[in-house]
Amino acid sequence: MRKHPVIAAAVTVGALAVVVTPAQAAEYQSALKIRGVQYDAPGSDSNNCATGNTDEEYLTIKNYSSSATINLKNYLVEDATGNRFLFTANHYLQPGDYVKLRGGNGTDSEGRNVVYRDNCNFMWNNPGDTIYFYKPSGSRSDVHKYTKSGSDSDGNGYIRFHS
Repeated sequence: MRKHPVIAAAVTVGALAVVVTPAQAAEYQSALKIRGVQYDAPGSDSNNCATGNTDEEYLTIKNYSSSATINLKNYLVEDATGNRFLFTANHYLQPGDYVKLRGGNGTDSEGRNVVYRDNCNFMWNNPGDTIYFYKPSGSRSDVHKYTKSGSDSDGNGYIRFHS
């Protein structure tokens, strides 16, 4: 096992000193990022497990690496109020591949690029929310804040963060 030294950098701007730690730097170097979110499921919101539309609310996570396959096991998705989803099973994303994390119940499938939260409650708030995506180590992989009025210019309930 190769050990890497811990590197921290300090930047002074006027009288303000900002310290950048490796955990903060790694956040922006993560291959896995939130590609987009369908925060407002089409139709009238209903979290009824049998007839509702929570499965139409989803988060898309993409592997932006050009060479590394990444296992989503133990990655965590969380919103601003503490609603969480932990990927507990192996789910491998090849370079350029993505997965849709859907609400509701269903059968997870690597071939169809889908994982279900097995929870019929909506996770993302329609007026606005913050989406946190954490690595198994606990460091942040990606984070995005949105508002319906400020982030969804076409009003279709979907926001793209990365192409």
